[in-house]
Amino acid sequence: MFTPARALSIDDHQRKRLRVLAHSGKTPQKVALRARIVLLASEGVPNNAIAARLGTTRPTVLLWRERFGQRGAPGLLKDAPRPGRKKAISPEVVKQVVETTLHSAPRGATHWTTRTLAQAQGLSHMTVHRIWKQHGLQPHRVETFKLSRDPQFVEKLRDVVGLYLDPPDRALVLSVDEKSQIQALDRTQPGLPMKRGRCGTLTHDYKRHGTTTLYAALSLLDGKVIGQCLPRHRSREFIRFLNTLERQTPAERDLHLIVDNSSTHKSPPVKRWVQRHPRFHLHFTPTSSSWLNMVERWFRDITQKRIRRGSFASVRELLAAIQEYLDEYNRAPKCFVWTKSADMILAKIERCKAALVTHH
Repeated sequence: MFTPARALSIDDHQRKRLRVLAHSGKTPQKVALRARIVLLASEGVPNNAIAARLGTTRPTVLLWRERFGQRGAPGLLKDAPRPGRKKAISPEVVKQVVETTLHSAPRGATHWTTRTLAQAQGLSHMTVHRIWKQHGLQPHRVETFKLSRDPQFVEKLRDVVGLYLDPPDRALVLSVDEKSQIQALDRTQPGLPMKRGRCGTLTHDYKRHGTTTLYAALSLLDGKVIGQCLPRHRSREFIRFLNTLERQTPAERDLHLIVDNSSTHKSPPVKRWVQRHPRFHLHFTPTSSSWLNMVERWFRDITQKRIRRGSFASVRELLAAIQEYLDEYNRAPKCFVWTKSADMILAKIERCKAALVTHH
């Protein structure tokens, strides 16, 4: 038989705090249990009875009675530090794995895998995987980039970004581009629908039924898109789209169009058309800088959400799908907000150039 423990001595302030811990909905359950143990112990309830009433064990009751006696209520909030298991991999080995990953490549390959590096270092592939994850290393991934060589890069960059951040008064800024050669692809077999534990499927082969070109103008004011599908990608089709913009925009507003350096945007017929319509102003992005044209972001959306996984038996079906997406999008358009200033972009480009020079 155990000798009944004496009742814990606690003052009114401690009792009040323990009751808050025991009954608050924000208290972790393990902390609330400890507070209830101490409250019952202060009432003289035997340890076995406390354990039975709270659904725990007598050693647990003894532990938290003693911890409260040593540290008070703060001692109930945190567990005592534990030494833990010694690290199996020394810091020197971790450093060697990281340095090898960053500054070398295996013979006959462009990059390390967990298994090739594990074999070279005498480790398990899971150990290499954990080290890579800890240091944010992903040798299997690579991202592409391209720095513009446009001699007027800075001037064009400041012009376009200035339109985004400080558009002219009583004018509309439109981000304009075309998505050419959109193929009407028809899968050779019906795909399987998505179900629990399995994603939807599409056959890898398809039949081509023709192409179309989508011309789009994204308004920076409200995010709406004026779109038009035309069969080809030439200057005359671009002029047809400009006429569409002429009809669908307020006649009293100047239009500032952000376009890329495609030859269809700079051809003599287009230049003559712009001269006859003085409210149209074309602003060209630098070469190899499609990321400056915000309509490209919208093109990504329509590609992912409607075109890429679609199956179209004819160009007419493709046109109907694009028009349906346009109508649905314009019911609740999303404004695309440009956040980076020209100086911030130029500073980042300078850092990239410095990194390239250092690496090579």
